[in-house]
Amino acid sequence: MQSKKLKIRDLTLRDGQQSLFATRMDQKTVDSLLPYYEEAGFYIMEVWGGAVPDSVMRYLGESPWDRLRKVSEAMKGRSLLSALSRGRNLFGYVPYPDSVLEGFYKEAIANGLNIMRIFDALNDIDNVKESIRLINELGGIADGAVCYTVDPKPEAPESKPGFLKRLFGSKPAEPEKIFTDEYFVEKAKQMEALGAKIITLKDMAGLVTPLRAASIISRLKSELKCEVDFHTHCTPGYGLASSVMAMIHGLDILDTNIWWFGGGSAAPAIELIYCFAQRLGIELDVNMEAVGKIRTHLLDARKALADFDLHRDDMPIPFDPLNDTLPEHVSALFDKAVECAKASDEEGLLEACHAIEAYFHFPKPNELVKTAEVPGGMYSNMVAQLKALQASDLLDDAMQLIPKVRRDAGLVPLVTPTSQIVGSQAVSLALDRKKGKPDYTTTSNQFISLIKGEYGHTPVAIDPEFRRQITGDATEHPYDTSSYKLPENPVLNELGGVKLASNNEEYLLLQLLPNVANGYLRKLRTAEYEKQQAEHAAENAEVAAAEEVDNSPITGEVLSAPMGGRIIAINVKPGDKVKPGEVLLVYEAMKMENDVTAEKAETVKRVFVKVDEVVGTDAPLIEFED
Repeated sequence: MQSKKLKIRDLTLRDGQQSLFATRMDQKTVDSLLPYYEEAGFYIMEVWGGAVPDSVMRYLGESPWDRLRKVSEAMKGRSLLSALSRGRNLFGYVPYPDSVLEGFYKEAIANGLNIMRIFDALNDIDNVKESIRLINELGGIADGAVCYTVDPKPEAPESKPGFLKRLFGSKPAEPEKIFTDEYFVEKAKQMEALGAKIITLKDMAGLVTPLRAASIISRLKSELKCEVDFHTHCTPGYGLASSVMAMIHGLDILDTNIWWFGGGSAAPAIELIYCFAQRLGIELDVNMEAVGKIRTHLLDARKALADFDLHRDDMPIPFDPLNDTLPEHVSALFDKAVECAKASDEEGLLEACHAIEAYFHFPKPNELVKTAEVPGGMYSNMVAQLKALQASDLLDDAMQLIPKVRRDAGLVPLVTPTSQIVGSQAVSLALDRKKGKPDYTTTSNQFISLIKGEYGHTPVAIDPEFRRQITGDATEHPYDTSSYKLPENPVLNELGGVKLASNNEEYLLLQLLPNVANGYLRKLRTAEYEKQQAEHAAENAEVAAAEEVDNSPITGEVLSAPMGGRIIAINVKPGDKVKPGEVLLVYEAMKMENDVTAEKAETVKRVFVKVDEVVGTDAPLIEFED
């Protein structure tokens, strides 16, 4: 089955920059790209969620709500705007009660969000059903994402030296497969039944091979009524080839990035997908000329992010698929890839796609991630953790222990936050063994919560005895959202008595990411207070200068108060030339307002009084020039 038109979800402004440049693109850069995006007409633009709310506050000192609002205002409805949510965990790391979910989704939709892509790290349907319901009720579009993962490889005998030999050098009996096509399809069908209008196969680690993409996408297309989206990454080298396979097997929506933000640990570049679509007779539902304009400006955006770019000295070569002619041997690689894909020749397809990516200088496949079958971010976190502990020599052992920790923890998929929890626990296990201690002597609070059941139901039930060992209780205990306490919104007396969060959207940030939002909002209130104080100081200086007393001797003619009263208006200042009959000032006496007028044409030298001052009869009011 082949789709005649393929819709595109552009990830450049969210997942693209998050995967490659640590989510450091500032609002000014985003704003500069939006006019071209409006013209491009992507079906969907992913612009929010994921790490954006955290990073823009933490590193850029910007408002996540401003990011969403400005994109929405600039796009004028030309593309649907989407965000990524961790279901019950939203964009944070703990389960939230329904009231917090509703408040956040309501504010997001009011500020321009159209689609919320909702996933759960455990693929626990109970953790996403409330979000799907709320998004639909509030007028948004619920996109249910099923997280792809693989069964861990069998544990090998400990006697074999070396990580790869120990992990893959033997062939013990295969355990029962859990993550079959049927597993993912059933999760998708449950989400559709709950009201999801789009179903995404979310391959966060890039582990979907081309043949798995073909089989799973085919099943989803035949058994679902809603649109099917494929989200993958190129980290281990499958992303481009698997996307081509998904296109051939009837995919509705494909997630891509624009050239300078594609490939490597990000999703495939739309320009390469366009070249394949031309050969497959598939129309991309996007204005590729406008994509070219974005591409031109993205190069400067990438250069501005050089401090966070691991490939800044080895970027892809420029390529415009509408105007550049491919060398004959490269064009032949595209043809070969299509031929192999249609013949289900996975090896040939991968070989051709890797050669294409190599020609354009995209990063090579990460062989470690490919072999160990873990997300690249999880691996880098483990490296950093061991380095901090001065135990880098234990990396191989920690990597070998990941399958064991996953099995013990109920075969959880490796995606935020479970990837971090499992990776960290594997490191602790390696350290325990090095010190001669029993396994799980050292456990993190997050691992205990996972085993206790607070993150939800794991794909495979956890052994009650293991749960007792880790938590002290063999019974599963889900997180009790009724125990959630709203954070305080303190009054900052040192900053003029204002509240930390000045409105509902700021308070929602405080609920979601309390530590990050606290620091961000304090800086915001401090800046506002200092600006206000500076303005007051300037005003006071201006008034003081204006009110500075001139004690020089009186030499000119003086206008005196005809009777005592209170000055209520002064209409002239030093240097003014006045005409006969012009009202110079007004004073109140005997509950009556009285005008003091000029008797002849003169120039004001100085004014002796100020508004609200009470003067006596014959008190000097104004002196005129000699």
